[in-house]
Order: sequence, then structure tokens, then C-alpha cells
Amino acid sequence: MRLPLLVATLTCLCLSPAVLAEDVQVAVAANFTAPMQDIAQAFEQDTGHRVVAAFGSTGQLYAQISHGAPFEVFLAADDTTPARIERDGLAVSGSRFTYATGALALWSADARLISDGEQLLRSGDFQHLAIANPKTAPYGLAATQVMQALSLTDALTPKLVEGQSIGQTYQFVASGNAALGFVALSQVSRDGEITSGSAWQVPAALYEPIHQDAVLLSKGANNAAATALLDYLRGERAAAIISRYGYGH
Repeated sequence: MRLPLLVATLTCLCLSPAVLAEDVQVAVAANFTAPMQDIAQAFEQDTGHRVVAAFGSTGQLYAQISHGAPFEVFLAADDTTPARIERDGLAVSGSRFTYATGALALWSADARLISDGEQLLRSGDFQHLAIANPKTAPYGLAATQVMQALSLTDALTPKLVEGQSIGQTYQFVASGNAALGFVALSQVSRDGEITSGSAWQVPAALYEPIHQDAVLLSKGANNAAATALLDYLRGERAAAIISRYGYGH
């Protein structure tokens, strides 16, 4: 009578983290691509769970979630979209929290172009200025707020080229298709230093705070990996990674 119980007990004790691990499907705002890749690697090392991430603009990801995409966690580039998802009944009530506070930068691949970002914008001495679509990308909306605060909307609108996400906007500038553009500071900075080109960190007073919220989606309510990832985002190791990329936490 005792042998089956002993075998079952030993089997449970011998289960490795890999056996108990699960996958979590995560929708991630494009500005958070690099830090999420680092966090996913650390999370997998520490927990055994595996992150399967899809990156895009917050608006595009919201549309996919609304149409039944199999995401279990959503890391948005704002706080309004996760709140909307919660109101729509597509998220676990009470699971939403701010995982990062974003910063905006004016960036050029040319290391000599930007010395005084505001003065450069006022001069108009460039052909194209890239921004993310303000209707779907919170960093694009922040860019329009900066132009409005500087009373430059009318002057700069003819020069604008729009990316569908902040990732595409970055590529416009990196490829030279736009001389400069408004991007997430996290895309061009590590440990407080600009990684390439030249940049101006836009004063926070010129745009509304970019509070980036995470939420547990209804499809992930019973997935241990999904809840573990959200807990991990609140932890010290994730916070250190997030800070390295220029975010507040």
C-alpha cells in the first residue's frame, strides 16, 4: 500500500523547474523591445518559464487583443489602454500596475547633428522629422505634445514622416530616411549614455508623463508563468534592467 505513495512522492520531489515551466504569450509595446528581451532572458534563467513576446504599437496590440489574439500579458506604452482593456472585461481586475515610466528623445544617426535639440527644431534645418503614429503609439502622441508646447506644430507638420510604431520610427532615422526623429530614450541609451548618433533628451515638462502599465489578460488568469512574469517585473532584477534603459520605475 505504501509503495505507490512513495513513488508518487519521489516523482513530485524529482520534478525539475523545466518540467513545471510554462510559456507565457506577451504583447509588448515596441519601445520596450530591448529591455523586454533582457528581462525575458533573466526571467527564464530564474524561473524556468519561457516568454514568447510579440512587439508592436500599443494601439495595434490593443486591436489584436480585442479580436481574440492569444496574449496572456500586456505591457503597454501608456496607462489608458490597459485600463480600457480592463473595462472591456479582457483583463483580470486589479492586476494592472505601472512597470516603467518612459522618456522621449530627439535622435539622429548623425553624431554631429544634434547639439541643441530645441534650437534645431526651431531652425527647421532638416528635411524630414520622424514620429510614431500619435493615434496608435503613445510616444508619437508625446512628440505632438512637444511640438505644440514649443509652438512648432504648424512649422514642423510638413516635415513629418510617421512610423506605425516607435520601432519603425527608429528605423526611419537609423536608415537615414529621416534626418532625425522623436524616439524612446530607451532605444538610444544605455546606462545614461547615448549609444550612437546624437540626441536630446526632451524635458519632461514638454509632454505628459508616459506611464507604461502592465496587465494580466483574461487568457492568462490560470497560467502560472503569466502571474510569475508580472511578479518578476516588480522585482529588483527587472527594475535594474529597466533603469539601465533610461526608464523610471
